[in-house]
Amino acid sequence: MTATRTQVAIIGGGPAGLLLSHLLHREGIDSIVLERQSRAHVLARIRAGVLEAGTIALLRAVGLGARMDREGLPHDGVVIAWEGRPRFVIDTKNFTGKAMMAYGQTAITEDLYAARDAAGGQIVDQADDVRLHELTAARPHVTYRKNGQTHRVDCDYVAGCDGYHGVSRQSIPATVLKVFERGYPFGWLGIMSETPPFPDICYCYHSRGFALASMRSPMLSRYYIQCDLDTTIEQWPDERFWREFKARCSQDMAAAIVTGPSIEKSIAPLRSFVAEPMRYGRLFLAGDAAHIVPPTGAKGLNLAVSDVYYLARALVENYRTGHSRALDGYSDMALRRVWGAERLSWWLTMLLHRFPDESPFEQRMRENQFDYLHASEHAQASLAEQYVGLPFED
Repeated sequence: MTATRTQVAIIGGGPAGLLLSHLLHREGIDSIVLERQSRAHVLARIRAGVLEAGTIALLRAVGLGARMDREGLPHDGVVIAWEGRPRFVIDTKNFTGKAMMAYGQTAITEDLYAARDAAGGQIVDQADDVRLHELTAARPHVTYRKNGQTHRVDCDYVAGCDGYHGVSRQSIPATVLKVFERGYPFGWLGIMSETPPFPDICYCYHSRGFALASMRSPMLSRYYIQCDLDTTIEQWPDERFWREFKARCSQDMAAAIVTGPSIEKSIAPLRSFVAEPMRYGRLFLAGDAAHIVPPTGAKGLNLAVSDVYYLARALVENYRTGHSRALDGYSDMALRRVWGAERLSWWLTMLLHRFPDESPFEQRMRENQFDYLHASEHAQASLAEQYVGLPFED
């Protein structure tokens, strides 16, 4: 067994783990990132693409904003289209004074890899059988296997940024961890195409099911439709997808959609999930390792960024001053933002989707909620404030 020493062992080489490593490096704190998959696999994952104002500001502040500002699409509002009613805009820029950005998670991950490579960061990909040890002791350690050899990483702290299926949350005893979960009886079928996107991010409610027009860049479009949980990709060739998507839009919107061959197609079930606490001994969870939100509110990546921001700040304070106040408060602070995002994503999901076997009463409640949102500037301002992202806590 080979042994290595670092200050923070980061489990997971997605955007959360890479960003944490980048932030710590800027403050002179060593880290090693362990990623189960290859770099090519990580970069092939298609994920979120709408960035909150706080995420944009943080990326710029830590030297990661140049490509985002060059290639990203400013996003100053979201359009809601309800079957049989005119589309209307939730003007987030007008209500909050803050701008958002459409910029893909894959591009952010590429930017983070480039920054860590330029700084000589230690990223171990294809690290198999990762295990966390002595998490409640003063000196935890991590073991993993690569190329048939076992390696050990001794560290001060472990950051679990390895997603919902990772080993980090599973290393917390069930007697400690409390889980809150809600599954939804549908998923999203999404495609990406190299076509000019519809000019607005548009959420569509329709009796046939939900649809969403989104964007990644001036020549990269992302579209979704609500689908049954047993749906398979093979059932949805491109032609059928475009036909169904347009059927869920108004005629003028359907006419403006530029179609083309898909370059990626996937199906994702929707669920809400939170694990508390986000700390166990010297292990700290961040991102999808601790929580999942339905993509309806575009909060998943932004929550990972805020988690990492809070955790990096707490670790820096601890190393500089010896005080653990921020580390001790990390879980509570992160969870306040998590539950706010969970609530918004749950609310939008309930508002904009068709639910199997829903009663006429529930349908009327949904319609009334939309009518209130459409008529009330106060309701729109509240949605805009949450959608653009509340400020990070001090």
